[in-house]
Amino acid sequence: MFFMELAANALAQNKKAALLVGAAGVALLGFGLGYKYMRKPEKAVRVGVVSQILIHPLKSGKAVPVSVAELWLDPAAVTVPVGHSGESGSSCAETQTRNTSPRLQQCWVGKKKRMFSKDIQGRNCGDKASHWLTTFLGGEKTFRLVHYEPHMKPRRPAESEPLYPQFEVQVAYPDYGPIMLLSEASVQDLSSKLDQEVTTERFRPSIVIGDCEPFDEDSWEEIQIGSVRLQRVMSCGRCILTTVDPETGVMSRKEPLETLKSYRLCKPSEKHIYKKAPLFGQLHTVKKTGVLHVGEEVYKIIR
Repeated sequence: MFFMELAANALAQNKKAALLVGAAGVALLGFGLGYKYMRKPEKAVRVGVVSQILIHPLKSGKAVPVSVAELWLDPAAVTVPVGHSGESGSSCAETQTRNTSPRLQQCWVGKKKRMFSKDIQGRNCGDKASHWLTTFLGGEKTFRLVHYEPHMKPRRPAESEPLYPQFEVQVAYPDYGPIMLLSEASVQDLSSKLDQEVTTERFRPSIVIGDCEPFDEDSWEEIQIGSVRLQRVMSCGRCILTTVDPETGVMSRKEPLETLKSYRLCKPSEKHIYKKAPLFGQLHTVKKTGVLHVGEEVYKIIR
């Protein structure tokens, strides 16, 4: 009450003061509106539905379809690479498991492997696993199973990839994003241009989206699936491994890579990032952890 009386007296005595107080009121109102605008609530727009969830026990290996999967922000959840011992650049693999089995705990730690121009640690799983893999893969080279464990130093993609979101994300053996998302429609679009159809498994996605248009996933910067929030990192540049038939293991070294190059190359301004690799699918990172289910609706987040 005392403050109000003082303000009334000041206004009665000085019209200039009244103008100043009025201007301040307008300024405060403007700030309030601006603050409200900046905090505009996000909008969720339905863009599709989860049609498949695929786990890859070995990177570039055969997928295991599941109906439910839990996503963590933990590099220990993406593990198990296989690489030729002595290679400077290993082809590696991943598994979606947090716990190390008792057998793996008894194995000794092997040398670091060179991946994505970085030295990555891994536990050598021993001679028995090596012998089994070497025999299964033909016996011409020696292969070893390597397991990433929680105490090992992960990779931070943001340190080497300028497109990577600048929040703290760590990975072990995946590329720049632990989740690869692809739509059924994009695969169907590609198949329509080929003499022989291809399946989604050839491109090793983690999450397959149905009920959308071809390449809609290219524009989903942030998506919500149930309790899970995913953030797009960058497009997935494709390599020669897309020419391997996932059912037979035979590599054609041509299709569907050549057809993808005919219509899915990057913009000229992005050639320093993707070079000549065609883009097919989107790499995502986990922004909010949770559980995914096949059949859940997918929402694009708009602000």
